[in-house]
Amino acid sequence: MIKSDPTDERFFRISDIVSKPTALTIAGSDSSGGAGIQADIKTMTMNGVFAMSAITALTAQNTTGVTGVLDTPPDFLAKQIDAVFGDIRPDAVKIGMVSSAELAEVIADRLAYWEAENVVVDPVAVATSGSALSSGEAYEAVKRLLFPIAEVITPNIPEAELISGMKISSADDMEAAAMAIVDKYGCATLCKGGHMINDACDFLCCPDGTSQWFEGRRINNPNTHGTGCTLSSAIAAGLAKGMELAEAVECAKMYISGALAAMLDLGQGSGPLDHAYILNQR
Repeated sequence: MIKSDPTDERFFRISDIVSKPTALTIAGSDSSGGAGIQADIKTMTMNGVFAMSAITALTAQNTTGVTGVLDTPPDFLAKQIDAVFGDIRPDAVKIGMVSSAELAEVIADRLAYWEAENVVVDPVAVATSGSALSSGEAYEAVKRLLFPIAEVITPNIPEAELISGMKISSADDMEAAAMAIVDKYGCATLCKGGHMINDACDFLCCPDGTSQWFEGRRINNPNTHGTGCTLSSAIAAGLAKGMELAEAVECAKMYISGALAAMLDLGQGSGPLDHAYILNQR
């Protein structure tokens, strides 16, 4: 048997020690691995960023639905965030599922304390399966406390309707809703297509008055569990690497298109994406 020697220069070279961009995901755990913390970590890793996590809730869920949610105690969520920032400072932060107003308050407080940068908020309210993941009180707290500190939020059509209070049934409606959200909360807004409206085209509106459409190709794949988590995490990864927001969105859309096009088929419901599809191409 050949034994490795940790002093052998082939196994360890000082010149090989490198740093890399870092990102923190603050979200719920998905026991089936397709969304939430698990999808975020896979996405950040595949996009070249060291991923860390602070878990807001445990969920019992799979591709067919959510059967249970157990919130993290607010003080313990604070300890998770402090532990990360106090040692390995994140270059970007992605916020996903926030299931109570108290947790939103903790997140806002700790991110302000640490002066977090490049914050991406995915205002998730309902899982792909249709199960509710956030109460009305929690969602109001997310809008009030977390939107103003975000560089960008990434609502889908139903979420953009909920946030803006507007009905969205066309591309023009997407633009109007995104502009209304920016005006109210002061954060860039990426209004995602889908739900039979501009299926793969997203609209980005920024506080400085600039806006941009991102074209995408419709991929006929019914397995979309975790697409919102994946896109927002890929954007956070891009920002962590120093990209401007528009470039981070463009790269994130390319990544999610590849993950969908891999046509992974797992589970009995809407299955997960293939986050590691790039490895299959080698």
